[in-house]
This record gives sequence, C-alpha cells and structure tokens, in this order.
Amino acid sequence: MLIALAIIIGFFLLVTLLPMSYSQHYLVRSCDFVRLQVFYIASFVAVTSLFLLWQSSAIGYVFIALTSLLIMILQGKWIYPYTWLAKKEVQSAPKHIDHSIRIMSANVLMSNHKSEQLISLVDEHQPDLLITLESDSWWENKLSVIKKNYPYYIECPKDNRYGMHLYSKFKILDAQICELIEEDIPSIHILFENDEGLQMQGHFIHPAPPSPTEEDSSRPRDSELIMVAKALKNPTRPTIVAGDLNDVAWSRSTRLFMQISGFLDPRKGRGFYNTFHAGYFFMRWPLDHLFHSEGFKVKRIKRLAKYGSDHFALLTELSYENANQQSLETKSAQHKQEEIQELAMSKANKRKVPRFD
Repeated sequence: MLIALAIIIGFFLLVTLLPMSYSQHYLVRSCDFVRLQVFYIASFVAVTSLFLLWQSSAIGYVFIALTSLLIMILQGKWIYPYTWLAKKEVQSAPKHIDHSIRIMSANVLMSNHKSEQLISLVDEHQPDLLITLESDSWWENKLSVIKKNYPYYIECPKDNRYGMHLYSKFKILDAQICELIEEDIPSIHILFENDEGLQMQGHFIHPAPPSPTEEDSSRPRDSELIMVAKALKNPTRPTIVAGDLNDVAWSRSTRLFMQISGFLDPRKGRGFYNTFHAGYFFMRWPLDHLFHSEGFKVKRIKRLAKYGSDHFALLTELSYENANQQSLETKSAQHKQEEIQELAMSKANKRKVPRFD
C-alpha cells in the first residue's frame, strides 16, 4: 500500500508542478484543467496515509501525507477564488432592481440532435441573448422556431464544430463576424441596445483547444484571448465577453486575459459552475465563461439542465448600476446609429476585434 500511494502522489505532484512552466504544449496545459480533481485526490491520499500511519507507524506515510498537503496548498491557491469562501469579485444586485440582461451560452455539440431539449430550456429561462456554439446548418434550421421571440440574430453555421449563432431580443445596432486567429474559427461581435436604451457590446468567442486532436499548443487559443483583451481594454460602454474558451477559469491565460482587459468574473466567490463534461460528474471543469466590464452587478448565475450535449448551458443575469444615466446619454446620440449592417466584410476586418467606438 505504501508503494502504491507513493506512486499515486508522485504522479499528481508532477501534474501539479508541470503547469508552473510556461510551456504551451497541450500535455502541460491540460494539467490546468484537473486542478479541482487533483485537490480531491490529494485530500483522499492524505487522509488515507494518516489512517495507515496510525495502524502501522511506517515513516513513509508521513512523507506521503506531507506531499499530499503540499499538493493541496498549491492547487488550492488556484481554485480558492472560485469557492464560496472567497470574496465576491462582483457584488450582488439588489432584489428590487428590475432592469437586467440575461445571457445564455450553450455549446450544443454538433453531433447532438436533441434540439427540443435546448429549445425547452430557452423557453423556460427566456434569455435576452442566446449564443450557441458548435451549431451547424442542422441546428440553424431547428432553432429557427425561436426567431418569433428573437427578432435579431446572427448566423454563422459551420460543419467543423466551430459554428456559432446569436439570437437577441434586444436591438442589434451593429454586428461583425471575425476570424481572429485561425481560418474557419469565427467569433461574433455586436453592438446592441437594451429596453432602457442602454448601448452595450457583446463579444462571443470559441477558440480551438490545446489537444492531440485539435492543436498541439495552446498558442492559438491564448493569442485569441490576449487579442480580445487588448482590443477591449478601457471600453467606452458596458461590455460582455462570453463563450466556450476551451480554458478553465483559474488558468494563467485566463488570468492574463482579465488582467489586461480589466474585466471581472462574476463566478469568483460564488462557485465553479463546471459546464464540461456533462456526462462525467467526476471530470468536470468550467469551460464556458462570461466576463464583463465594471459597472455590472450579479442577479444570478445558473448551470442549466442537461440537453444532450457534452456541455451544460450557462445562464448569467446581470444588472448595470448606471443604467439610467447611460440610457439618457445613449438616447441623445441614438440618431447617429445606423441599422444593423451587412455582415460581409473584407479579409482585413476579419482579423480585428471591433470596438464599435
């Protein structure tokens, strides 16, 4: 038993130390994903070692327990901000505030054909903005039934698992589809106006993951995150970035995105909201994200029920504390805004993150 525990804890010590390097190889960066699982395993090994030490008094169990504790400390430092013990990064909205924006993000899994289950979730929760990822022409056809409630929509079907669709109850004033880093991996960027006349920006992305079947390196994903962060730094309006980032909330690259952009994560201090993998309860991590500029408060965050995908959908409801003042400013400049533009753009524009300034 001593040798078995030593091998187990030695392996997970390696998994803990590898992400400290700046290597972008997928084997190294994949260790970022399992921090929560490694923390639980190290906790179990620590308790087991102490129990066996009490029975046999073998000194080797002391070293195993201490190594387990070291792993728990190192991993806990990364995941702690997303536990309910940590301070909330974004304040909760007062209950009396009515104006809000509900955003639902759903990676549908292109091969999943249980569209009625997703449509049922949309009907139940009535998001103001619905963003679907991995949605192809089949999904576009099936989701056409919700257009009666979503008069504004952007459609970008693809059969490479990077299709993307956006459905909005709010008026879209401007929109662009961009391929920021790689061909055929789109992102959607919109300028929209809510019911109070407040103009906001939405940026929805789905970069390729580092994996043996996709990218050997995390460089394309990390480059897209940094490109978006730099472009949206110091926004002139309330801004939201959401989507399946193929990265966990506590990774170095996600932290760098937040540091550069100045955006906030409403999950901090509230929970992990693990959205992947929906099929394995013991192997889940937060892949679907929503970040926002300052000025928002949180009404609720909810991971929704299964709908046949390998992802859970994520519903985030936010309020904007300066909504009334911003509404007046927006309405005074409303005549300067054009109706929704054509989505056809030059190749050069597809490589830029629009700010809609």
